[in-house]
Amino acid sequence: MSERIDFDQVREVIRIAAESDLIELEVESPALKVRVKKAGPNPAPETSASATATGAAPGADDQDRLETVAAPMVGTFYRASSPEVPPFVKEGDLVGEGQVICVIEAMKLFNEIQAEKSGRIARVLVDNASPVEYGQPLFLLDTSARA
Repeated sequence: MSERIDFDQVREVIRIAAESDLIELEVESPALKVRVKKAGPNPAPETSASATATGAAPGADDQDRLETVAAPMVGTFYRASSPEVPPFVKEGDLVGEGQVICVIEAMKLFNEIQAEKSGRIARVLVDNASPVEYGQPLFLLDTSARA
């Protein structure tokens, strides 16, 4: 008889890895083995290039006000909860801290991803229904604009 996977435990392992300086974390129990390996750090040049693509001149001010919203897990990125409804956010929208901005499907579970800060969505960096990696940039958030 197989045991069920405790997704809360898996999320906790991911959270611990994300909040630490560890590059790789492996946890094993009799029923489950989980290995979390961090992708490289979010490169600053991508942020600068994205700022240039949106028409803003790159510089220190851009780096201070544009923050990357990264994927907290591996999965499939969706801009809306279903194909029949509008996206949670689009470029130019103001968002508040805690507002749902997308969902990531992982192992048949849909995880709501919330904004950690208030600001304006400057750029959506991932196409709908695309696979994403842990730490992959999803959005650029202009934190100088407040919801």
